[in-house]
Amino acid sequence: MGEEAIVVEAVPVPRRAVGGLLGVLTAPVAALYLVLVGAVLGPWPQARRVFHGGAARLAGLERARRAVWFGDRFPAHYRAGERELLRYLARRSGAGLVSGLVLGLIGFGGVLVVLLAAGALRGTLSVADLLGQVLLGGVLLFLAVQGLASLADLDARLARDCFGPSEAELLRHRIAELADSRAAVLHAVDAERRRIERDLHDGVQQRLVALRLLLGRARRGGDPQRTDDLLRQAHREAAEVLTELREVAWRVYPSALDTLGLDEALAGLAERCPIPLRVRHRAPGTLPGPVLTAAWFVVSECVTNAAKHSAAAAIEVAVDRDGARLTVRVEDDGRGGADPAGGGLSGLRGRVAALDGTLHVHSPAGGPTVVTAELPCG
Repeated sequence: MGEEAIVVEAVPVPRRAVGGLLGVLTAPVAALYLVLVGAVLGPWPQARRVFHGGAARLAGLERARRAVWFGDRFPAHYRAGERELLRYLARRSGAGLVSGLVLGLIGFGGVLVVLLAAGALRGTLSVADLLGQVLLGGVLLFLAVQGLASLADLDARLARDCFGPSEAELLRHRIAELADSRAAVLHAVDAERRRIERDLHDGVQQRLVALRLLLGRARRGGDPQRTDDLLRQAHREAAEVLTELREVAWRVYPSALDTLGLDEALAGLAERCPIPLRVRHRAPGTLPGPVLTAAWFVVSECVTNAAKHSAAAAIEVAVDRDGARLTVRVEDDGRGGADPAGGGLSGLRGRVAALDGTLHVHSPAGGPTVVTAELPCG
C-alpha cells in the first residue's frame, strides 16, 4: 500500500516579484490613509467606525494580494481586531515604503551602470577606476538584494501575525507533527515488543523449563511416591505458568477492555496492583477504540512505574469526559523525580500524540507525581 504524498506548490519567482511591486505601490496609499484620514476623522468618535472600516478594506486588499501573488491561504475563520489591523497597515506601509526606496536606489544604480559603460566605451575611464566602480557597485547591489529579501520576509511575517498562519504553513507544521508522532509510535511499539519478549523469556520460559525438568525426573523415577511428588510439583508449576501467561496477556491487552469497557478494565488493574489503587471513572458513553486503548495504556504504564520506582503508598486514577475530550489523570504519593523523557513516558507521549492528544508530567523531587493525558474523543 503506497503512502500519500502532500506537496505544497511553490509560487514562481516572477509572480512573487509582481506581488512585491504591487505591495510597494499600495504602501503609500495605506500610509496616506492612516496619516491624512486618521488626522481628519481621529478627533471625532462618531467617525472612528468609518475610519476602521476603510482600514479593514485596505487590509483586505493586502490579504488578497498575498493570496493571489504569493499563494497564501489564510484561515477563513480568523478575524483580526481593529487595533491589529491598524498596526499591520502601519508596519506594512513602512516596509513597503522602504522597499520602494531600495528599488529606487537599484534603478539609480542601473542608470549609473549605463553611464559607466558609456564612459568605458569612450575611453574616458581608466581600468583602475572601472574596476573600483564595478566592485563598489557589486557590493551595493548585493546589499540591496539582501535588503529586499529581508523586507519580503518581513511582509510575509506581518501578514501571518495579522491574518493567521497560511494554510501552506499549517500543512507543513501538520506534516512535521505527523512524522514525529509516527516515529514516536514506532519507537513505543518496539519498546513494547522488547518488554513482552523479556517477560516471556524471564518468566514463562523459565517456568516451562522447570516444568520440563520435573516431568523428565518423574518419568525416569522408579519410586512411585517420589514420582507422585514430582507430578504434584509439575502440576503446581503448570498452574503458575498459566497464571504468568494470563498476566503477560493482560499487560499486552486486557480482553475486558473490549468486552466490558474501560471502567471494568481499570477495576481489574486495581485488583492486580500491589499498591492501593483508587479509580474514579466519569466517562459516560462509548469511546472510540484508539482512545480507549490509549487511555488504558496511560493508566497501566503509570501504575506500573509507580509500583516499581516511586515507593508510593497509594495511587489515584481519575477518568473524566468533557464533551469531545477525555482526560486521564494518574497521581501517586511517591518520591517523584520521574523523567518525562524516559522510555515509558516518552512512549506514552508518542501514543497520545498520534491521536492529537497531549501528555503532561509533573513530578517534582519529593512528589507527588501527576501524569495527565488529554485525548480527543469526538
